[in-house]
Amino acid sequence: GAGKSTALALIPRLHDVSAGMVQIDGADVRTVTLASLRDATAYVGQDALLFDDSVAANIRMGRPGATDQQVVSAAGSAAAAEFIAALPEGYETHVGPGGQRLSGGQRQRISLSRALLRNPRILLLDEATSALDTESEAAVRTALAHLRRGRTTIVVAHRLSTVRDADLVVVIADGHAVEQGTHAELLEQGGMYARLVRSQALVQ
Repeated sequence: GAGKSTALALIPRLHDVSAGMVQIDGADVRTVTLASLRDATAYVGQDALLFDDSVAANIRMGRPGATDQQVVSAAGSAAAAEFIAALPEGYETHVGPGGQRLSGGQRQRISLSRALLRNPRILLLDEATSALDTESEAAVRTALAHLRRGRTTIVVAHRLSTVRDADLVVVIADGHAVEQGTHAELLEQGGMYARLVRSQALVQ
């Protein structure tokens, strides 16, 4: 309820700001075309949106013209290749409405595969691991580490293990950014972030 997901939605202009501006590389996002802005971004949320189609078709929605090899490569980078190979028909297995034939962690990795295939300049992750069990989260976190390389990644998370390696952590409370810095800097400040970290036993 602090406004984190709403703030994330301002980047691809799912909403527009009522005051001020959102800038990417110094440019107001409202000065570029929606098509170019959204081509440069990929979004992965808490609930992976899958269609009643094959695994391959769901991944390929990230880039409709992608080759089979590119689809397989994206799945490998998203820690999805092993479970896909074990499915009855591999990449041609139909996932059912909403992906109901797959587990939550499997659906999320298909969604991550789609984002990786898209190869965006900006990756938006909104609570992308919050609903996963421990084993699934470990696999997805491995995939996320790969996805973050070479691009700007903005992560919304309550599980602070997801953000401890970020270049900049911004703490939002009641619609305001109340703290910002690296994981180590915010721990040293002893504020809200430090209290949250200690409550999640992340201090080593």
